[in-house]
Amino acid sequence: MSKLTVINNISLDGVMQAPGRPDEDTRGGFEHGGWARPYNDPVLGKLMGAGMAEGGPLLLGRRTYEDFATFWPHQPDNPYTEALDNAHKYVATTTLAEPLPWRNSSTVTGDDVPALKERLTQPLTVLGSGELVRWLAVRDLVDEYVLIVHPLVLGSGRRMFADQAPRAAFELVDSTPTTTGVIVATYRRTR
Repeated sequence: MSKLTVINNISLDGVMQAPGRPDEDTRGGFEHGGWARPYNDPVLGKLMGAGMAEGGPLLLGRRTYEDFATFWPHQPDNPYTEALDNAHKYVATTTLAEPLPWRNSSTVTGDDVPALKERLTQPLTVLGSGELVRWLAVRDLVDEYVLIVHPLVLGSGRRMFADQAPRAAFELVDSTPTTTGVIVATYRRTR
């Protein structure tokens, strides 16, 4: 059985919307896009690069997949591009149809995720994908969170956890501070 890990940038007030670019996700009038970029440093780059080097399949929500597919394949000289291109990408969607434009991509529905976890032997990683993360949390399908906690409060935006998420206990298994005040914290589900 595969372990399902969610990796996400998050502000102190739980916002995960549009960490990478100003135009990444402006839903709801969100004006703070790109908020995570000023906090990048070599420590964070090394940690994320090591995670990407491990490979393994990705599980992405439709919006994140579409955003990634228009951005990452066109980023030469970037350590993440090759890893993302080569990874198999399972896209949780009810609206997209195969064939998908980005290589190594296939569709699944949310209901397929438990069987996918059961079938895969490599860890399954979710990047971004807020709606999907909230759906997975409500169904207790997340085994581990790697939260890249940024030292700022945004005050608005889409948050990682929905109000209806059930109570779930996690243990801190690793944490690394960066030079910019970010903490990369790994929490594993206790059952």
